[in-house]
Amino acid sequence: MKMNYFVVGTNNLEASTKFYDSLFEQTEFNQVFSTERMIFWQGEDEDSAFAVAIPFNEEPATNGNGTMVGFSVGTTDEVKRLHKKAIELGGTCEGEPNQRGLRFSAYVRDLDKNKIVFSK
Repeated sequence: MKMNYFVVGTNNLEASTKFYDSLFEQTEFNQVFSTERMIFWQGEDEDSAFAVAIPFNEEPATNGNGTMVGFSVGTTDEVKRLHKKAIELGGTCEGEPNQRGLRFSAYVRDLDKNKIVFSK
């Protein structure tokens, strides 16, 4: 079994779309599908996807305490680049790029405070 997609909530689909379009610019993730309430980006392998969505129940989107989305990005330089890019796009730092156990990783929160980790 493997994970094939992950969705995080947003309260501003337009701002989230701009954030993730810019964040994913130099990665294999490309925007492949959109509706009035959801945007999907897909990896080259077509088995992995990420999405932002306005909640189906129309309640405000909230970030989960302890919830985190992880992206394996291949190199320590890419971890550093994506961390810096996310901060430049208005995200907040949750952990500078550094070796943590077996992985080199960095943590950020997006515009809706969803926690993301980039790791090698």
